[in-house]
Parts: sequence; structure tokens; C-alpha cells
Amino acid sequence: MTNIERILNIDLPPGQSAFLWGPRKTGKSTYMKMKFPHSLVYDFLKTDLFLEISKKPFLLRERLLAKGDDVLNYPVILDEVQKVPQILDEVHWLIENKGIRFILCGSSARKLKRGKANLLGGRAWRYEMFPLVTPELDHPDLLRALNHGMIPIHYLQDNYQKALIAYCQDYLKEEVFNEGLTRNIPAFSRFFDAIGYSHGELTNYSNIARECGVDSKTVKEYYQILVDTLLGTMVEPFKRRQNRQIITKASKFYLFDVGVAGSITKRKIEEEKGELFGKAFEHFIFMEIAAYNSYKELHYDINFWRTKSGIEVDFILGRGEVAIEVKGTSYVRKKDLLPMTAFIEEYSPRKALVVCNEREKRIHGRIEIVPYLDFLSDLWEGKIIY
Repeated sequence: MTNIERILNIDLPPGQSAFLWGPRKTGKSTYMKMKFPHSLVYDFLKTDLFLEISKKPFLLRERLLAKGDDVLNYPVILDEVQKVPQILDEVHWLIENKGIRFILCGSSARKLKRGKANLLGGRAWRYEMFPLVTPELDHPDLLRALNHGMIPIHYLQDNYQKALIAYCQDYLKEEVFNEGLTRNIPAFSRFFDAIGYSHGELTNYSNIARECGVDSKTVKEYYQILVDTLLGTMVEPFKRRQNRQIITKASKFYLFDVGVAGSITKRKIEEEKGELFGKAFEHFIFMEIAAYNSYKELHYDINFWRTKSGIEVDFILGRGEVAIEVKGTSYVRKKDLLPMTAFIEEYSPRKALVVCNEREKRIHGRIEIVPYLDFLSDLWEGKIIY
């Protein structure tokens, strides 16, 4: 972990604080130690500190006021801050009255929002840490990425299966249960297992509700919990203009990590072909697009386009500026290009790309057929969308 230089860049001017959000084990704490080695760190995963500050939040203020300027010239790091929502009033006072800077790390702001905690009214910039992305790795291994996932410790481990199972069972579900985000633990457990099989597909709330033994409204709330805790993303359909033939309501859901999705469905990909490979490959490309969007602070929309007849383009970026179809194949056939051709005729994107496993780039009409490593290189160099 210490040898991986992360792309995220938190560069705070004088007087500026920040929130850093991200699922557990994505590397937030390690990044903080490397980026801010001289900062004071209060880690609320330590039970003694957690209990002490939970009961007496003012202790943080009193202890910091006793520190010298040589220490307080650096941002103060509060790790797992969502566990102690009441501490944010003290943080607010210290920012306003003493000019102390903070970096507030956590795995979810949902508990803070639900508890109506003080979110500092814009006094803290928002950053997000994602799993590893390809520019952070010297020689990305595609099958390793799809099976292990891109959470740093899982990607680097050889015995990754047990680590992933423990992560899914002990952390992901427990994170939700421990924070009291849902009371129906058996139903949420069934829901969590079910989402793996509808992952990356049009979300049918009614079908999943029947599997979980709850109503559709509850399933929608469960999905929102995963989004709010940064464990997944809802991708909405592209609808720049009204068209009765275009699907405009059903969303797609992607978990934050391809390895976690594979662990839930007990998937193992042996070779770079087949349906399972194709689905994981699409998920992997989505992760890179989403991380690039956040790290470069571009804030463009990521949608998909699908007609009622089933013609679909995987990812539409911006307002239709870039269209991307992902094909887990070593040769893209002419019929594979029909959905992209239909989208081009309707919207004329600036770029139309089919990302695949071919060896060399080629152009078919207005469509660029691009090997995935070339696409990822172009993406992170700002050549796809900027």
C-alpha cells in the first residue's frame, strides 16, 4: 500500500477544511498518513477515544487549544468522524474562532445527515476516495482486477477470496446494521445478496421486493442506503429530449467495486471472454470513468441510453457529448455497432467509442473501436472528456 501513489490530490489553502469520504479499505487513512505526515490524527475506531469524545465532545476543543502553532499549522485529521456526529459543532467553532483546519474522514455522511449533524455549511470541501484506478498501477492486470477487485488490499493479496467474503459479510452489511440505517436485518441481507444478480441491469424494484419479502418502496430505500454510504451508484437513463421509444425511468445500479460484486455472486472469471467477463469488464470501465470524473472535478453526468426495443449504449457522458459501448470481445463485429450507430443518428456525439479487447485501434464510419488500455490511457490524459 505504501508504494502506491494515489491520484487523489487534497490541496488545501490556508483556512480551508475538507471532508474525505469513501468506503472502508479504499485507502483513506493510508493516504492521510502519506499526504499529511505531521498532522494530528484522532481515530474514532479506537474505542477508548470514541467513548471519551462521545460523552464529552468539548475535550477535543480543550486539547487542541493546548497545542502549539507548530502542530496546528497542519490540518487536524478526524478519522471515522461519522461515529461522533456531535463533534462537528466543536469543529465548527474551532474553524470559525481559531482558524484551525480539519480533514474529516469517514465511510458515509448518511448518519450525519440523518442525525441533522452540523455539516459545516460549506466550510469544508468534499473529496471522495475510490478503489484503485489503472494509472496508480505499474502494470494493471485485467483478470486480477475483475476477480480481486480494486480495493487496494484485495487487489494486492493472492488469497483474496476469503478477504472479499469477510469484507462483504463483516463490513458491508454490518456498516448498515451498526449505524441503524435499517431495522429489518433479514430483509436487507436478502436484498444485499439479490443485488448481485441484477447488477448493471435495469433495476426492477418489484422483482427484488418479492425476493426479499418487502415492498418496492422499501427496496428503493435500501438502494438509497447503498448510494448514501458510497457502496454503489445509480446510473440514470439518458433523456436529452422526449422520445416515446426511449426508456426514461428505469435506472441501473453499480456497486463501488467489481470484486465486491463478484464475491456476492460467487463469480470467478478464468479467461477474457464470455458473459461473466463481459459484465465485469463493463463494471470495471464504469469504475474508471466515475473515478476520473470525481478526481478531476469535472462533474459530468454519466447515463446509459436504451430503447424499448432493447437497443442500448452503456455510457453517455455529459449531455450526450461522448458515447461509450463496452464489449468484452477480442473482435467487434458490424452488428455489435448497431446500437452506437442508432445513437449517433439521433444525437451526433462528439465521440463515439467502442471499448473492447482488440489489439489495435480502428475506425468504422464515425465509431472508434478502441482497446481498453488505450481507452484508459486517453481517459486519464483528458482526451475523452474534459
